[in-house]
Amino acid sequence: MSFDMEAKQIKGGCLIEKTDLYDGMQLTYKFDNGYGASVIKHDFSHGGKKGLYELAVLDKDGGLCYDTPITEDVIGHLTMGEVENLLAEISYL
Repeated sequence: MSFDMEAKQIKGGCLIEKTDLYDGMQLTYKFDNGYGASVIKHDFSHGGKKGLYELAVLDKDGGLCYDTPITEDVIGHLTMGEVENLLAEISYL
């Protein structure tokens, strides 16, 4: 999978909530367009043991969304820069 490395700004507003999770953390994003994202990093997440992040797209009800142009699954082993780019992409859906 390749990511567009052109930096984009998040479109519209964004609410962010932080939660402690499995001796790590979860950031939940909610965008004005109704989509959201869950970004996690802990020992059980994809890449967490290496300090990397896992991202999932969320639907308007906060459930996992598997039918977007972003991904049909969760995306693991991401740097924070890659997470930021994906968050911006989700805000444009």
